[in-house]
Amino acid sequence: MTDDRTHDHDHDLGLAHDVEVLIDRRRLLGILGGLTVAGALAACAAPVTSSSSSSASSSGSSSSGTSSLTEVPDETAGPYPADGSNGPNSLDDSGIVRSDIRASYGTSSTVATGTPLTVRLTVRDASTGDALSGAAVYLWHADQQGRYSIYSNGLEAENYLRGVQETDSTGTVEFSTVFPGCYDGRWPHIHFEVYESLAAATTSGPIVKTSQLAMPKETCEAVYAASGYEASVQNLARTSLASDMVFGDDGGIHQLASISGSVGSGLAASLTIGV
Repeated sequence: MTDDRTHDHDHDLGLAHDVEVLIDRRRLLGILGGLTVAGALAACAAPVTSSSSSSASSSGSSSSGTSSLTEVPDETAGPYPADGSNGPNSLDDSGIVRSDIRASYGTSSTVATGTPLTVRLTVRDASTGDALSGAAVYLWHADQQGRYSIYSNGLEAENYLRGVQETDSTGTVEFSTVFPGCYDGRWPHIHFEVYESLAAATTSGPIVKTSQLAMPKETCEAVYAASGYEASVQNLARTSLASDMVFGDDGGIHQLASISGSVGSGLAASLTIGV
């Protein structure tokens, strides 16, 4: 089993830093077998739905697969994982196992603002389609302003928008969070790592799968029309899914979330992860 914990972290530093890292990483990564993965709201109250991802699934998925599915591509964890591979390790914190990741835990109780978002990820064996119950998913992403807790200036004492969950009998985890902002040089995304178990995730065990969830363009545009996301409007206009150094190789087709709900009442992003 390959441990991705030692991967490079330059993708989120902008386009100029991404090419070399991406090439090096994908040269190193092989295919893994078996178990390898609120804010003004009223401005855009119309429903925002998408069926952009043919592999997306809600938490009601069957726990038994009937056929294989495409393995989600391995991607960089970026420079802000806080998994012990690039400085801080939040995975051994007592407060990291949680479903609501909007607030910091421990010495701070700061709550990240933004459009409410539920993220549902279903982990399945890519070769059989079977749900992987008892696996663990570590999820983290940028805040409304495109900053990362623990790393960004002024956020060193914060750890919001990070959390770990164990998959249920359908292989699904669910996180309550906020829609991530778009920062310069990257398409709006959410990072995740998959581990064999909760114990492995919280004790620096081997990483089964490191990848990223891409947000559909129409959803981003609707969310970024709300107050607090002003910088994201400009940043989004300067990039595209096809030109993104992570998703651009295949247009993000295997990582593009299926979106339901509305900006006014809250959104849900779903994806099935083949590992």
